[in-house]
Amino acid sequence: MRYRVRVEYDGSDFAGFQVQPGARTVQGELEAALATICGGSRVGVVAAGRTDAGVHATGQVIAFTDPNGRPAKELARALDALLPEDVAIHDMRRVPAGFNPRYAARYREYRYTVWNGPRSPLRERFALGVRDSLDTAAMERAGSVLVGRHDFSAFGVAHRQPVRTVHSVRVRREGSLVTIDVAADAFLRHMVRRIVAVLLEVGHGKRSEEAVAEALASRRPAFNGATAPAKGLCLRRVVLGPMRAQATQESTTARSNGER
Repeated sequence: MRYRVRVEYDGSDFAGFQVQPGARTVQGELEAALATICGGSRVGVVAAGRTDAGVHATGQVIAFTDPNGRPAKELARALDALLPEDVAIHDMRRVPAGFNPRYAARYREYRYTVWNGPRSPLRERFALGVRDSLDTAAMERAGSVLVGRHDFSAFGVAHRQPVRTVHSVRVRREGSLVTIDVAADAFLRHMVRRIVAVLLEVGHGKRSEEAVAEALASRRPAFNGATAPAKGLCLRRVVLGPMRAQATQESTTARSNGER
């Protein structure tokens, strides 16, 4: 039976989601637990997106096939019992054979959190600490420049297909807490963190809305490729829909080029 599961993790001590030789990864922990349940047989896990080292998730979506066809509740209990403290699963449910969350994702939403107040070790484990005041209204206006379908080469690692559709960029403040939510059909590697770095420049009054528009149009690394730290970033939500038909070649190319 094939299942989909929502996964939550604290990415602080992981080298990212995807399996890497000699490194601790979220996919590695999930597959190790599933192998234990399945008597040592490898059970491959696929995800809606690959998060980088230090990036967190509350709404990652994965899928795998249980060769023994156990009921979802039984399998979920067994898997959750074997996972480490910084990984948890939620809402396991059966899906059709061949379901792949990457192709079924209509859009993904990330949140970047900034603590714009006095130094706070606990808050700043999952947020970027910024002491100087931020003009969040200016950041919101600059973010609106990025909404729509564009070539995002200026805001991501080089990719053969850099066009993405950004549905929304929202900047909100609640006291000292500033959140930047970005929703898109897909993301280039480091795209959200580079967007955040640029918006912070705007918030400090060092860049203008026009400068962001010019950087986007240039297709060159925006502001010398400035990238916000990973610890403030969290994959909040993956919204699923009917799976898109995809060629095998496209899938292979996307994996080799780091599509998120």
